[in-house]
Amino acid sequence: MFDQLITKIRSKNTGKEKPLLDEQSQAGKPLSSAIEHNQQALQQIFEKCSDISFREFQLHSTKKIKAFIVYSDSLCKPEIINDAILKPIMLEVSARTENLQTKADLITNTALYTDTNLETNAGDMPGIILQHLLTNYKADTLSLVSEAANAVLEDNLVLIVDGYPIGIKASVQGYNIRQINEPTTEPNIRGPRDGFVENLGTNLSLLRRRIRTSRLKAENMTVGTLSKTKVNICYIQGVANEKVVAEVKSRIERITIDNVLDSSYIEEFISDEPISLFPLVQYTERPDKAAASLFEGRIAIIVDNSPSVLIVPCTFIALIQASEDYYYSALFGSFARIGRFIAINIALLVPAITVAAFSINQALIPISLLNTVAGARESLPLPISMEIFLMELVFELLREAGVRLPRTVGQAVSTVGGLVIGQAAVDAGIVSPTSVVVVGLTAIASFTFPDYNVGTSIRIIRFSLIIMASVFGIVGIIFGLMILLTHLCSLRSFGVPYLSPIAPLTPQDLKDTVIRVPWWAMITRPRFFGDKEPLRSDANQLKQKLKKRGNRK
Repeated sequence: MFDQLITKIRSKNTGKEKPLLDEQSQAGKPLSSAIEHNQQALQQIFEKCSDISFREFQLHSTKKIKAFIVYSDSLCKPEIINDAILKPIMLEVSARTENLQTKADLITNTALYTDTNLETNAGDMPGIILQHLLTNYKADTLSLVSEAANAVLEDNLVLIVDGYPIGIKASVQGYNIRQINEPTTEPNIRGPRDGFVENLGTNLSLLRRRIRTSRLKAENMTVGTLSKTKVNICYIQGVANEKVVAEVKSRIERITIDNVLDSSYIEEFISDEPISLFPLVQYTERPDKAAASLFEGRIAIIVDNSPSVLIVPCTFIALIQASEDYYYSALFGSFARIGRFIAINIALLVPAITVAAFSINQALIPISLLNTVAGARESLPLPISMEIFLMELVFELLREAGVRLPRTVGQAVSTVGGLVIGQAAVDAGIVSPTSVVVVGLTAIASFTFPDYNVGTSIRIIRFSLIIMASVFGIVGIIFGLMILLTHLCSLRSFGVPYLSPIAPLTPQDLKDTVIRVPWWAMITRPRFFGDKEPLRSDANQLKQKLKKRGNRK
C-alpha cells in the first residue's frame, strides 16, 4: 500500500511537467545561415540572464557582413574580448577578404562548411578568422545551437557571422581564481606547501608538475544536468588497473543529478557501501599526496569548483598515513605511525574500558587505585558511565562550536571552554577528576588522525562502545569490537579489501603499514593497486648499499 502511494505521487509529479525554454529545447537544432535566426534562438535560451551580453557589429570588409558575439560578463574578461577578439576581426578581416569570392558564391558552396574544407579553404570567412586571427587562443567551430549555448556557459565567447551556418568559440576566461596556498585541513612541517584550489585546470597543472610523463592520463567527463560540472579522471597508464579505471568511469557515468557543487557529491554516488561509518573514498587537498597515490596505481578524481581531490581505491591504512611520514627518515616516520596506531586505540577504547572497569568489572582494578577513585566519587550524584558520556557530549559540542565560529574566536572557545567547564564541573561536584582526565586524553588522541572522516567514525563508535560497556562491561566491549572488525573485513573499495594488506595478509606490502621502510627498500608497489607494473625501483640498490658499507674501513 505504501509503495502504491509513492508510485502515485511520483507519477503525479512527473506527468504534468512543462518543457523548459532553455538549451534542452534547442538540442540538435543546427545553426542557420541567417544571423537573425541564430541570434533569436540564443536570446530565447538566455532569456532573463542579465550577465549574458550580445553585441552586434559589422565586419570591416567591402560587403559589410553582419556578425554578433555572445558571452558572459561574469565569466569573461572585457580586455581580452576588446583587444584580442574584436580588434583583429574588425580591423584586419577586410585586408584578407579583398580578393576572395563573393558572399553569394560562398553561400551556395555548401561543401565549404564541412570541417575539413573549413580548415583548408581560405575563402571561408569563419575559416579566415579561426586560422589567421584567433591562432593564439583555444578556438574551435560550432554547428549546433546547443553547442553555442554550452560554450558561452563554459567561459567562451561565441562569434556568429551572417551567411554561415557555423559559429566560432574562443576561450576568454576571466573570473577570479583563489591563489595556491597551503591547505589548512592538512598542515605539515616538512614538504611542499601548495594545495589544490577550486579550478580544475589549476589542479591538473599541479599534478602535471609532479608527474611529467605522457602516461598520466586525464579523461574529461561532465556530471550534472544543470550544473554541468567538469570531472577529470586521472591515472598513470600501465600502472593503474584498467578494470578499476573502467569501473570508476562507469560509476560516474551512471550519476543522474541536477547539480554537483563539490567532490563530496561524487563520493557518495561512487562509494561501494551506501551507508558505512568508514570512508571508502579518500580525499585530499595536497597535490603531493595525490601524486604519490597515482604512483602507487590509484586513481584521482578532480571535480571543478572543489579543492578536495578524491582518490580510489581507498584502504584504512592509507587513511592513517600522513605525507610527512615520507619526508622524514624511515625511523621517524615509523615512530609517528606507531604513535598514531596507539592513539587510535586510546581514542576508541579508553572511555569504554574506564566505564567497564569502574562500574562492572571492578576486579580488574588494583585495590589501591580503586580505593582512591572510590573516595573521590563518594559524594558524586551520577555514575561514571553517565559522567563520561555527558563529558564526551559536551566536548563534541565545543568542537562543533569551534569549527563554526571564526578561526580566532573558535580556538579560544574550544580550548578555554573545555578547561573552564571541566574545572567548574569538578569543583561543583558534578563529575570526578578521573572522568575529566579520561575525556581529555581521548580528545588529544582523536586529534592525531590525518583524515578527518576517520576521526569522526572513531568518535561515533566510541559512544556505542561506552553504552555497551555500561551495560555488559568488558564482554560488551569485546562483542562490539568483533562486530566492528567483521564490518571492516567485509568492506571493499572498488574491489580492494579495506584492511589490505593486513587482511588478507600480503607480507611484501607490510613495508608501508604500521612501519615505513627506507625508500631504497620500497621495491614494489602495493599488490592490489599497481599489479600491472609492480616494480617501482631497482632491486639491486639494497645490495649495493650493503656492499658499499662492507668495504668501509
